Amino acid sequence: MTTPSSTFRGRLPGARALLTGSALAVFLATGSLAETATTPAAQPTDADLKVGPSAYSISDTLRICSSEKEVPFSQADGSGFENKIGLALAAAMGREAQFVWTKKNAIYLVRDGLEKQTCDVVLGVDTGDPRLLTSEPYYRTGYAFVSETKDNFNGSRWQDVDSPGVKRVSMRLYSPAETIMKYAGKYEDNLAYLYSLVNFESRRNQYSDVAPERIVSELQGEADLAIAFAPEVARYVKASNGALKLTLITNALEQQNGVALALQYDQSVGVRKGDEALLQAVNTGLAKAAPQIHAILEAEGIPLLPPSS
Repeated sequence: MTTPSSTFRGRLPGARALLTGSALAVFLATGSLAETATTPAAQPTDADLKVGPSAYSISDTLRICSSEKEVPFSQADGSGFENKIGLALAAAMGREAQFVWTKKNAIYLVRDGLEKQTCDVVLGVDTGDPRLLTSEPYYRTGYAFVSETKDNFNGSRWQDVDSPGVKRVSMRLYSPAETIMKYAGKYEDNLAYLYSLVNFESRRNQYSDVAPERIVSELQGEADLAIAFAPEVARYVKASNGALKLTLITNALEQQNGVALALQYDQSVGVRKGDEALLQAVNTGLAKAAPQIHAILEAEGIPLLPPSS
């Protein structure tokens, strides 16, 4: 059995979390879920949360929930690769893309955007996320090692983090990378270094983030290896012109409770439950825009796998 990745995702797919109000409250109180950010606004009440279609679900506009500070996925100037995918999808649906921006991290998009009906679709959610209706997957990728090419690191299994010469590992907090380090027996020795990446801020009552660019740049400093969700770091590896290498991790992590932690994920577009008509339109648009979406992902340097769903 494989765990749903959306609890971890750093943007979040097992990689990048997009939390609901109740899950977010638990995270901020305990510092024990997935990922990273700033102090949030007040938690919405149940009356604020909506399901089903909005007035824009079937219209000439596709309202896309978007964070201004989720590089490389999304950023205010529209240069995030998911911003580009959103434009391609909207065009394929015969709609105008309207990015509904927030200055908060992407973990708040579902709670503060989709569930309040201020926007209608979220890109880059795990296929089958139980909180949402999710589209057919438009790509699949996973967690990866990032290493300096000159180091000749050839690991492709999560256990390879325990290779000779690997001491300090850069990563995001609360992500599957942290779980890998714990099962490899290297977490405690790496803890002080990890906290230095967030300036030793407390994990409690705030969302502290390690920027993807920082994860990669640490390889030129104190880190011997990095572990990250491939889409977070692919553009920086590509920009290194061969100085860095990105290697997908090929196996799942079998936990002590017998549940396998998946390290590869199908990615979908999410809509509110009850908004089946919009979901159908999104699926039709994704099929039509597939060549453009594939080109965007390849240009970003993201290693792609065949979708499993």
